[in-house]
Amino acid sequence: MKPFTFDQIPVMMNKIHDKLEHLEKLIIRISNVEENKEEVLNIQEASKLLDLSVSTIYSKVCKREIPVNKQGKRIYFYRHELMKWIKSGRVKTYLEIQNDIEKRSKI
Repeated sequence: MKPFTFDQIPVMMNKIHDKLEHLEKLIIRISNVEENKEEVLNIQEASKLLDLSVSTIYSKVCKREIPVNKQGKRIYFYRHELMKWIKSGRVKTYLEIQNDIEKRSKI
């Protein structure tokens, strides 16, 4: 970085201020993501999130098809675990299946 003149100080201060504001926004966004990871849901909230009936969720819990945490007679769900569970059910595209077949045939 080359030295700057006295006249450039206000411009440099504005740039520093803008970068600092940007960093603050990033920190707030990251902390919000971390808070959401630890968000605990009851069965009604999980029902709304997954768009499934409460009875369907109870059924999936009994069959151990859905990630759940039990404390006594109550069951709780972590939002990030439910989102991960949803993503795990992703159906592969035709191209992905073809690539998998090609990789296996090379072995």
